[in-house]
Amino acid sequence: MSKRDELIEKYAADIKDKFGENPDMDLLTKVAVGLGPAIYNLDASKVSGGDDKELETVKNNFLIKKLGMADSPKLMEAINSVIDKYGRSNKNKHRAVIYYQLARHFGKESVYN
Repeated sequence: MSKRDELIEKYAADIKDKFGENPDMDLLTKVAVGLGPAIYNLDASKVSGGDDKELETVKNNFLIKKLGMADSPKLMEAINSVIDKYGRSNKNKHRAVIYYQLARHFGKESVYN
């Protein structure tokens, strides 16, 4: 199994354990591939839920640029909702899982097709 496949399995386990959902493995794989080499970097592969600057980066770089969303308070509400479900105190909030959850939340799975 490749390193990427191992990481995707870890992300899938997080989605099952933290969100109580069976992940769409095709979408999860596309999200992970879309993150490129960032998934292999310990710092870049995680999102700090307590860092407002980090959450702004998720909003600007992913929701607005990647998913094509218009800036509104709903974006940060959605990010905070995902962070809360993941567990604010959880130090290992994987970026791929957060992006996956946000893409599903906004019905933007088609961006990855």
